[in-house]
Amino acid sequence: MIALCALAACDKHDPILPGVRTSIFDTSSITSANSQIAALPDTAYEMPTTDCPYRQDSSNTIWHGERKIFAGFPTNNSVKNDATPVCSGKFVYAGLTTGELVKVNGTNRQIIWMADIYRPSNMTGGASVLDIVAPIVIKGDYVYAGGLGEAFCKINATSGMKKWCVEIGTAKPFIIAGDAIFVVGVDNKLYALRDNDGAAYWSAKIEKQKSPKYENGVISIGKEKFDGLTGKKLK
Repeated sequence: MIALCALAACDKHDPILPGVRTSIFDTSSITSANSQIAALPDTAYEMPTTDCPYRQDSSNTIWHGERKIFAGFPTNNSVKNDATPVCSGKFVYAGLTTGELVKVNGTNRQIIWMADIYRPSNMTGGASVLDIVAPIVIKGDYVYAGGLGEAFCKINATSGMKKWCVEIGTAKPFIIAGDAIFVVGVDNKLYALRDNDGAAYWSAKIEKQKSPKYENGVISIGKEKFDGLTGKKLK
């Protein structure tokens, strides 16, 4: 039923899992920002440190100690990763191997919403790997999530509705710095996305997919360094 809902691009209550289901894609292309990044901060955004006493297992179950607060569906097609839930107040956000981002009330186990972080066409082959591998980031009223289902999304934390999604698969942490989001894609490109609408300021080829680092407007991918404003590779 989940696959049918995603393919139909419906917004309704799922008959199996309670909570609002949202399909995220209405476009399959990355648009150009047609502008340059005006400025970048010296340091990247860091989520406030909060106690998040939850864990998730490879079967998409979320636990609080020995208490099960959410049970998803296990998948045969997944990659090994150390995905962990993140917390904001009483709410828990987790990315699943089924390509879904879920928000759960940790106190009463209520599913607030689930959002599909993948292109619906990835469901038609029957063997797609959809894991949400990159760490989830909460910033203000939004949640940022990316996975292997060729999707990187900015989601309204309250409603679960998308602000935008772009066709970029990622398995690495991403960086939010000012108005720019730097994403290491599975296509061996580094993308600089505009936070407001997901349009690409620039993209640059990279040698290997590694977790990016940010300092004073420079993005480091392993031994490679890039000017955050222009995407130019630095020597």
